[in-house]
Amino acid sequence: MRRPSVIAHRGASGYEYENSRAAFRRAIMLDADGVELDVHATCDGAIVVHHDAEIPGFGPIALLSRAEARQVRIRNGEPLPLLSEILELVGDRDVYVEVKSLPEAHDEEFLAVLDRGPAPLRYSLHSFDHRIVRRLGACRPGVRRGILLSAYLDDPVAAMRGVGATTLWQEWQLVDLELCNRVHDAGGSIIAWTVNEIGDLERMARLGVDGLCGNYPDRIRVAIATRVEEVSRT
Repeated sequence: MRRPSVIAHRGASGYEYENSRAAFRRAIMLDADGVELDVHATCDGAIVVHHDAEIPGFGPIALLSRAEARQVRIRNGEPLPLLSEILELVGDRDVYVEVKSLPEAHDEEFLAVLDRGPAPLRYSLHSFDHRIVRRLGACRPGVRRGILLSAYLDDPVAAMRGVGATTLWQEWQLVDLELCNRVHDAGGSIIAWTVNEIGDLERMARLGVDGLCGNYPDRIRVAIATRVEEVSRT
């Protein structure tokens, strides 16, 4: 059977504050295969890990300097993390970087952070903004790339190929067997997000997705174990 990767969404964000050091440490403790996180660039090119484009009390990340961003404390009291810090923290695990926003002027800074991490070959990037995926791929053809979708496209494979992506990140409610087969037949992989309930995780595993991205990595493990047991009985 196709055994999906266990991907901790913004770290183990069902247990700790999202995109925090604590969340990524918990993901490691729960033996996630990889972590997913979100990044933005400051005005001077620092790549920070945060979901929203704005930080309450500080304003848009894109208008902050690196020094100003270093003064930010997120909701659990930790400093706003840099991407480089989280790469060091998770070591040799897979890291799936969702690029929320990135001015073209900071493309090289972003790619340099990936290059300097402890396991560059285990990093990949994806985005809802497929133009960013295409642009970064042109800069670095070897980097693994994916596209994010929250709609069911008529031809998702064409959308992937159009920007050089090999992975489709599909909102889990829209994943079906036809979609999985189309992506796999084209040589691609499919990751379902954000899946948190055991029954839904088991259904996605039965469909043959390549990755399950959710807030509770331990639940994903349980669902995969159930699927393995099902297959062993057939």
